Amino acid sequence: MVLQNKNAIIYGAGGSLGGAIAKALAKAGARVFLTGHNLNSVQKVADEILAFGGSAEVSQVDALDEEAINNHINEVVHTAGTVDISYNAIDLQVVQHIPLVDIKAADFVRPVTIAMQTQFLTATAAAKIMMKQGSGVILSLTATPGGIGYPFTGGFAPACCAIESFSRNLASELGVYGVRVVNIRSAGSPDSRVFKNAIDSDPKGMEIIMWNMEQDTMLKKLPLMEDIANVAVFLSSDMAAKITGVTIDVTCGTTAGLNYKVAPIGSK
Repeated sequence: MVLQNKNAIIYGAGGSLGGAIAKALAKAGARVFLTGHNLNSVQKVADEILAFGGSAEVSQVDALDEEAINNHINEVVHTAGTVDISYNAIDLQVVQHIPLVDIKAADFVRPVTIAMQTQFLTATAAAKIMMKQGSGVILSLTATPGGIGYPFTGGFAPACCAIESFSRNLASELGVYGVRVVNIRSAGSPDSRVFKNAIDSDPKGMEIIMWNMEQDTMLKKLPLMEDIANVAVFLSSDMAAKITGVTIDVTCGTTAGLNYKVAPIGSK
């Protein structure tokens, strides 16, 4: 197993993507430390990991609280000895599908603020440990708007850009310590909880939206959570030992040229 004897902290492990990556890391041999606000959902992921013979431990940690983050990571070091992988997947409380000229300032700014605060706190906490170790991998996740102009994505788009910029800059400072920092860019996974909830609430409307999203990629399909998780495992392993300071694109080739959503405001 490529992650044998590695210790991984996942923030927001109760979410669908956080849980998928946690399970993939565990299947690859990592000992995973799962955190989140809702311990019920986090424990469910842990139970699934334990059921297939993996190693998982659960803690309630507010990934926006510096003291809580530091206390937890120090406990992990005390328990496991090292922190080899850190991944943050907490909810950014995004409001989308509204033109920028109509969205409220608070709704626009919120995901940027949450993204920067949580990414900075969790990544730098891990970095301080990893610098002493001389090794480690810090992962983050964004989406298509991090790389191209994409309409009606509200504050999510600048949040993605900010995460990608932070990831590059952190990598440039940590490389001399043997620590790698890599971002993964997805196009949205149709099997994730966010998409499933939207489909349940509006099946016909989401069928059109999903078709349009697929048509806006080169492969005419969207990446599944398994695809993102597989990339996370690879990047966390020694197979990716020379990859840092970049965003790995797993968007199935999303393009800017089609721009199917845009129409003048007020048009039919």
